[in-house]
Amino acid sequence: MKVNVYDLSGKPTKEISLPKQFDTPVRKDLIRRAVSAAWKNRVQPYGHKKHAGRESSGKFRSTRTGYGHSYNWGIARLPRLMVRGGRRVGRVINVPQAVGGPRVHGPTPVRNWNVKMNDKERRLAIRSALAATLDVNIVMARGHMVKDTFPLFVVGTVEALTKTKEVLELFLKFGLADELGRASKKKIRAGKGKSRGRPYKKAKGPLLVVSEICPLIKAASNIPGVDVVVVNQLNTELLAPGAHPGRLTVFTEKAIEKMETTKLFL
Repeated sequence: MKVNVYDLSGKPTKEISLPKQFDTPVRKDLIRRAVSAAWKNRVQPYGHKKHAGRESSGKFRSTRTGYGHSYNWGIARLPRLMVRGGRRVGRVINVPQAVGGPRVHGPTPVRNWNVKMNDKERRLAIRSALAATLDVNIVMARGHMVKDTFPLFVVGTVEALTKTKEVLELFLKFGLADELGRASKKKIRAGKGKSRGRPYKKAKGPLLVVSEICPLIKAASNIPGVDVVVVNQLNTELLAPGAHPGRLTVFTEKAIEKMETTKLFL
């Protein structure tokens, strides 16, 4: 497959042939599995205290005549706090159905959250996500706003940009003003997540793929929704955020050359 390479003014300069990494069929099931494995491998183990809810001093008096028994009082035979006067028994404690009682089968920190995935499957998922970035229907179905310059492959000199203003001007020349505006908006999350440190939701914008550590990484870091990654650090989660393939991706010519010469993800 041949694609156009655009210069910094937004005009096509030449055509290049894409490596065979982009010829893989799109496997949404495999992409979903790879992204899910990445999520689960980042989970921090959590659990409750071993004796939580069972540290009160009440107990069940299993006798009919002893002090504090509950027989013939018309109340449940459960562990209770001792009280003075009256029936000599108080509220139920130390059982799951009681207020302040232990959890039933609560989480334990010894659980292993890691999910193993075969290397061949993981690389196939990355290649499948790469192929999805070339399908305009999949990209637009994900919500991205693309123009006639799709797919975007730019000359290698773009990696030398040092200012955020220059990167923004480059996106505008490619007709991505609406895309940047979409990615800059944020909305309040619905649900309990607002009280758990993640009150806002933001859309993912373009992904820049470069060949090596370069000034462009810092220059584009302050643009909302834009991510920059070195080609050998690509993963399925970056190419398909939320396990939805088809992220709008901008490749540099040097990144394509490095992918082809080093045979990445094969």
